[in-house]
Amino acid sequence: MGFVELVLLGVSLAMDAFAVSVCKGLGMKKVNYVHAFVIALFFGGFQALMPAIGWFLGAQLQSFIEPVDHWVAFILLAFIGGKMLWDGIRGDGEEEESCETCKDSEKLDIPELFMLAIATSIDALAVGITFAFLKVNVVVAVTIIGVVTAIISFAGVAIGNKFGSKYERPSTIAGGVVLILIGLKILVEHLFF
Repeated sequence: MGFVELVLLGVSLAMDAFAVSVCKGLGMKKVNYVHAFVIALFFGGFQALMPAIGWFLGAQLQSFIEPVDHWVAFILLAFIGGKMLWDGIRGDGEEEESCETCKDSEKLDIPELFMLAIATSIDALAVGITFAFLKVNVVVAVTIIGVVTAIISFAGVAIGNKFGSKYERPSTIAGGVVLILIGLKILVEHLFF
């Protein structure tokens, strides 16, 4: 995976964090940049940690899965991307559910933020497993994913405060499509090149 692919992967994985960040911004009367920075650190940090854990787990299982690694990567990325795509298209009352976290956004609830950061980075754990099979430089990958997520989360707070949840669904759909395309590219490269 090259730099551009890792950035696109980071953007795709950051869409859940973006949606929650938008929600946090919705609850602020005025953007609190210190809170936005803390939110960005939590989401970016967990989004970097989870693929590292996934990579470690995948490296332990590598000898068993290496013959079908491209299929594993494709299936995981297609599943995660498909779920994001489905959630973005369906959107049945999703705005109301996802904005449960908007309550009391003027104060920063660290335990809640911790749980949200874990919840929004679970997909990155599965992606990290594919890193072991694809021989990706995990330090570079998790750094890019973490930094991209932090930037997008920070921007999400500001966007949420300014524009509301208008961009939540389109960003989730775009993230899902990108993950599916990356998975397809990996599969095609391993099967035909």
